[in-house]
Amino acid sequence: MQLRRGSRYWMALMVLSTSSAVAGAQGFGLNEISTCGIGRGYSATATGCHDASAVYWNPAAVSNLTGWSWAVGAAAIVLNGKFVQDTTFQTFKGDVPTAIVPHGFVSYHNPASKWAFGGGVYVPYGLTSQWHDDFPGRFEAKKASLQTIYIQPNVAYQINAKWSIGGGPVIGHSHIELIQSQDLSVQKLPFPVGGQTVTFAVLGIAQQTEFARATLKGDAWGYGVHVGIQGKLSPEWTFGARYLSPMKFKYDDADATFAPVATGLIVPAAIPNPNNPTGPPLIGAGAQVDTLSLLKGAFAAGGPLSTQKVSTQITHPQQFQAGFAYTGVRNWEFEADYAFIGYRSFKRLPITFSNPATPSDTLIENYNNSSAIRLGAEYKFANNARVRGGFAGVAAAAPDESVTPLLPEQDRANYSLGFSYPILKSIVLDGGWVLVTTPGRRGRIVERTSESQTAAQLNSGNYSLTANIFALGIKSAF
Repeated sequence: MQLRRGSRYWMALMVLSTSSAVAGAQGFGLNEISTCGIGRGYSATATGCHDASAVYWNPAAVSNLTGWSWAVGAAAIVLNGKFVQDTTFQTFKGDVPTAIVPHGFVSYHNPASKWAFGGGVYVPYGLTSQWHDDFPGRFEAKKASLQTIYIQPNVAYQINAKWSIGGGPVIGHSHIELIQSQDLSVQKLPFPVGGQTVTFAVLGIAQQTEFARATLKGDAWGYGVHVGIQGKLSPEWTFGARYLSPMKFKYDDADATFAPVATGLIVPAAIPNPNNPTGPPLIGAGAQVDTLSLLKGAFAAGGPLSTQKVSTQITHPQQFQAGFAYTGVRNWEFEADYAFIGYRSFKRLPITFSNPATPSDTLIENYNNSSAIRLGAEYKFANNARVRGGFAGVAAAAPDESVTPLLPEQDRANYSLGFSYPILKSIVLDGGWVLVTTPGRRGRIVERTSESQTAAQLNSGNYSLTANIFALGIKSAF
């Protein structure tokens, strides 16, 4: 028995893709990195949000803070996703758990010095995806999880009274997990029939007969750099920009395991041996499919579904964001940012299994770069409380033929609100909320095996997504 083509791809599919749970994002990027930034529609590069989360939003902006500053918090992403199949008009809802995205930042700036120091822990890329057992696309992905944490030491320097620069190295750790159903009907028989390679479908096995589940778990480290610049163009106008470099993660020692799933099928009549029709039958009448040696051998040591190692690599794309802030209206601050994410690097990914019986291959994705426009406004009260609002329009990175259960990605509109309220002398409570809406998008639930296959040939239904993101945090400056 040989492993089907789609099964050879599941590791890279998981690493590359995100699920419907990555809501306020481009590709599989997360923007829920600070409560303040969430409330402003992710427009915080010019100002740095006036708190320690500037380590992410603009590493140079921490030079404008005085003394010690810190900020911690988390965002909860609550997703509603579904797929409506063309042929049956049946609706399949996602089974995505609520994702919690934490962050933490600290910074110190002696007002007598031009230097500022700090660091941050944040999650710029990640996903959680999960579907119910009846979802026809579970053979692409039943569950997918990508958890990536970046750790960034930060140094900023005031060039003069108007301009600052900052940045630092970034260390990233990534953990991946994928659970994928395996279809018995497309598995190859361990012998040819009439000189041709055939699958279990010739034995009467129906399509989408689940007989196994594959699970992948792996970890990797990556390294990069994050830099920023901030300048005061006039008393009312501020400019800021940041650049986060790409980071390569090599999953060289991931674990692939395969667990049998009972089909409950019984062979109603004897199946002749196609290579010896007059001899004993290949499978006797009344035989249980789950006990056939043809299947059990696949899970045995050395078989294509035996426990093994698998490797691939993924480059988290570069990020660039720049914006302008205006404070010419009393107590108000307005900001407009442009963000660019370099997803075009996702063209092909090599997949290598350690077992020679499990063929290696290359995954085709052909992603595009993605852009976003981010707008925010903030009003400051006399007691230093603040209210915020924002909007972000996001262009999808996945082409039409790469909209899958792992990443049914679509253009998105994000509407946000937020607040800051002093609860103690030096402690401020932050809150934020984002509503994510999408127009819906056609996608596929089967594997793309050739670059010549088009979206019209592959796509068989419509994905739709909405999400609510709730964030809460506390911060202090002293």
